[in-house]
Amino acid sequence: MNEPEWYECDNDLAGIRVVATDMDCTLLADDGTMPPDMPVLIDALDGLGITFCAASGRPGYTLEDMFSDRLDRMALISDNGAGVVCRGKRVYSDRIEPARYHELIDFTLADGRGCPTVCGIDACFILERDRAFDAFFRRFYRKIVYLESFEGLDAEVNKYTVCFPDGIAEDVYREAYRDAWGSAFTVTNAGREWIDLMNRGVDKGSGLARLCGHVGCTPAEAMVFGDTYNDIPMLRVAGHGVIVANAEDHMRAHARYVAPSNNDRGVARVLERLIDLRL
Repeated sequence: MNEPEWYECDNDLAGIRVVATDMDCTLLADDGTMPPDMPVLIDALDGLGITFCAASGRPGYTLEDMFSDRLDRMALISDNGAGVVCRGKRVYSDRIEPARYHELIDFTLADGRGCPTVCGIDACFILERDRAFDAFFRRFYRKIVYLESFEGLDAEVNKYTVCFPDGIAEDVYREAYRDAWGSAFTVTNAGREWIDLMNRGVDKGSGLARLCGHVGCTPAEAMVFGDTYNDIPMLRVAGHGVIVANAEDHMRAHARYVAPSNNDRGVARVLERLIDLRL
């Protein structure tokens, strides 16, 4: 792919039917806040027949809390594609078999690095020993169950995550997880603090394809925004792939356009332009 262009060079916007954006370091500023005009932008997109979608590694219940007053006008791709909801209707939901996620738990505990984080449909399960990072976890998981042990856990789970509050996830991914689990699961980094594992074939790109199929379009008619590794699958399949300016340099190979940074509210600025051109 050629070097991405500035977002204002994208003038072929008439056919866009879906807009999907990553959350952390993309839509959200570094302080975790959302652009203040997002409700107005979501409503305007909906009025133009464009489905706005939050596409995140976060669980569905957290995204629902973040957009609680707009759920009937938008979509959610949660857990890196393992859950897809559109205007309150569940489009897709994946599950990892208990025996398989217990294998992953055992691997993490044997490796000795990171906090095993079992992402259930209704809550996140974390070891009591890791409660010291509770404030960090709750930025992403609004419902946490702390356990002395994972023994006997039989919850419905759609993603397994290893959290590295010390920011070494990329190194551990390359050293331990990529080769050991890459043939059985989709394994990706969601920034420097997370390694995410979903069932094979589950990622943000497949989630976007399922959402587009539901609303009656193709990913070529989608605009997506991202900043890091787990956004690459949807950037690859979308017709309009945009990274924010704060994305790491390696992400430039996976996008057609660049928007202002998350702290400069780049996603909102692109959406304002899209709306203005479509009115």
